[in-house]
Amino acid sequence: MEATASSKFSDVDEYGFKRGDKFDYKFYGKFMDGYLKILTRRRIKWEGLLEQNPDLTLISPKLKRYIRKGIPGPYRADVWMKISGADEAKQRNPDLYRSLLNIQHFNKEICDSISIDLPRTFPDNIHFDAKKERLFNILCAYAHHNRDVGYCQGLNYIAGLLLIVTDDEEKSFWLLKHIVENIVPQYHSHNMANLLRDLAVFRELVIRRVPAVNRHVEDMNLPYAVIASKWFICIFAEVLPVETVLRIWDCVFAEGYKIVFRAALAMFITHKNDILGCDDIAALATLFRDHMIQDSIVTDCHSFVEAMFSLRLKRNELESLRKVAVLNGN
Repeated sequence: MEATASSKFSDVDEYGFKRGDKFDYKFYGKFMDGYLKILTRRRIKWEGLLEQNPDLTLISPKLKRYIRKGIPGPYRADVWMKISGADEAKQRNPDLYRSLLNIQHFNKEICDSISIDLPRTFPDNIHFDAKKERLFNILCAYAHHNRDVGYCQGLNYIAGLLLIVTDDEEKSFWLLKHIVENIVPQYHSHNMANLLRDLAVFRELVIRRVPAVNRHVEDMNLPYAVIASKWFICIFAEVLPVETVLRIWDCVFAEGYKIVFRAALAMFITHKNDILGCDDIAALATLFRDHMIQDSIVTDCHSFVEAMFSLRLKRNELESLRKVAVLNGN
């Protein structure tokens, strides 16, 4: 694609996504001037790390620090497979994916639901049409592997982004399986029980961390489910800029579900003044739906991830809040 007249950057990003009409090329140029240097330094450090420790199954403090600062793109797929345990699971059952593709009779209702969602999956990505048959295979195989989940809207975005990163059906299947069963279990089941529980947990975290923001949101009568369901269901895929999502996912595969809460909280805290500045529910909904997900705060993926980890958040706090939410019927 040709670069825009006012910028050295193309109107399509490195993953094939078209940049929106409101994309801030000037800010992005300033951000990338610094970030490209960071990426170069990180790649050199990762090359040394992988020479010393190609296994990666034990996440040392050093490895965790490296992951939080970003996994270089060329290494991302293989590193995700190793740090998540998906590679080890695949080795225990190496023929699973191919056997699922060879099922004689797929459930027609599931296949039809997936087929309906394929054209809606990343229509703004110029390369994705060529990947849709492979995405269908991944989603259909997983739906028949995990019949309690089957197929749920949102899985197409997760699996689609996994496919963009890995360019490999089987790796995408195993990473999807890990996300759905280990990181966010029962987010995508029919009753979405754990999603509703964790939205209640998220609301309580906002009350504890930024009570003025919670009061403002509730005074405007905008439910947390409307604001954040897609954040949690898709783990920010098809929500935030792609590079920011991938930096979040680097940490999710290493550290698990707690990262989803960190990212959601960071969204509220870094946009505190914007939220408090909304005078009515329409303005607030527009802020969450359109502005917050593509502004300079979330485009600067490096600073956003740093903001995530500046928050004090312990797993035992989340677990105790989950128990309370279950007792309260969420």
